Amino acid sequence: MSILAWIVLGAVAGIVAEKLTGERIGLVMAAVVGIVGALLASWLAMTLFDIRPLDTFFDLSTWVTAIVGAVILLLVVRAVTSGRSLGRSRRRRTRFGL
Repeated sequence: MSILAWIVLGAVAGIVAEKLTGERIGLVMAAVVGIVGALLASWLAMTLFDIRPLDTFFDLSTWVTAIVGAVILLLVVRAVTSGRSLGRSRRRRTRFGL
């Protein structure tokens, strides 16, 4: 697949994973998570089952692999960060900024 196809695949998979997990990470991070998740899931599929799911852009197994990988990656990040938000501060501000 071309670079543009990887970016589109990653963005769509990241956005779907974002909706499935309830995380809010933004479009750029969704694309990164989708691409990394797709590569991670593809590596696991090749290692465990001896299949190559990321051969073509319009194959259903490519999309399922990318979405599952992105969801797994988001869940791992959530578990590692213990529920802390990704990049946003949870500190409440009072009236005087304290």
